[in-house]
Amino acid sequence: MNNLYCSLFIIALCVGLSNALAIKRKNSVHFINSLGGNNVLKIHCLSDEDDLGEHLLKPGEVYDFSFYDSIFGTRINCDLAQGIEFRFHAKFMAYKGGGLILHYGKKNFWFCRDDGIYFTHGKEEPKLEYKSIINPVS
Repeated sequence: MNNLYCSLFIIALCVGLSNALAIKRKNSVHFINSLGGNNVLKIHCLSDEDDLGEHLLKPGEVYDFSFYDSIFGTRINCDLAQGIEFRFHAKFMAYKGGGLILHYGKKNFWFCRDDGIYFTHGKEEPKLEYKSIINPVS
């Protein structure tokens, strides 16, 4: 009888480990330059662990990156800038997750338009999240 319980325990442990080791989808953040004219969008993001560098997007271009949540929490802060000498900008948290509840496959889409920054998870129409990014740098 002990061998039966031991065997069942080992089988349950193997099944649990195989589920834990299954490939989990990464989360992703996407930036789309929807500005009018020939306005270039500059993006600079920092996570809790990495500086993701600066990226320049021409109108219609997309910049995205993917990652796994950390059990200690995952925050990605970004600065979007545009205009002459990139004087107009907005800083905001582009992603927040992790901690007790880890996300897999979560998608954050940010559309930079002339009247502001719009957000969606991709399942609904983007909604205005931040008014226009025309706050001059002092």
